[in-house]
Amino acid sequence: MESIIEQREDIRRVDNQEYLGMLKGLILDGKDVSLLVSGSSMSPFIIHQRDSVILAPVREPLKKGDIVFYQRENADYVLHRIRRVHADGTYDIIGDAQIEIEPGVRREQIFAVVTMVCRKGRDIRPGDFWWFFFARVWLRIIPLRHFVMCVYGFLRMR
Repeated sequence: MESIIEQREDIRRVDNQEYLGMLKGLILDGKDVSLLVSGSSMSPFIIHQRDSVILAPVREPLKKGDIVFYQRENADYVLHRIRRVHADGTYDIIGDAQIEIEPGVRREQIFAVVTMVCRKGRDIRPGDFWWFFFARVWLRIIPLRHFVMCVYGFLRMR
């Protein structure tokens, strides 16, 4: 059975890199944009194809716990959290579902910061409990993340 999307003639399929490049251009022009998250590297806080984020131009100094949108040297676009800010202006960045830290991300690679997450239909902003939990507590338990997620998955199945 053909999907509804494929049946509609007025829908244009766009390459992910092209689409994200367009969003990057809007952000660099000073606009805030909404993005439905694709990928699981920011779970359990942000869930693939369920949650969306508001991306805004970076207007203030970035700090530990901020969720940023950046472009890697290989041109991949990534939405991850700042783990550490270094004196040389680089950042260590990690996804909430990961235990490997990506070191040396330069400020010029970062073009947006997340100002709001729409999670399960609820808006979560800096200062809200879940924002605080993932920006402060979750960042401190990187070695334990896998274990915590396994226990959480086990308890959800019961």
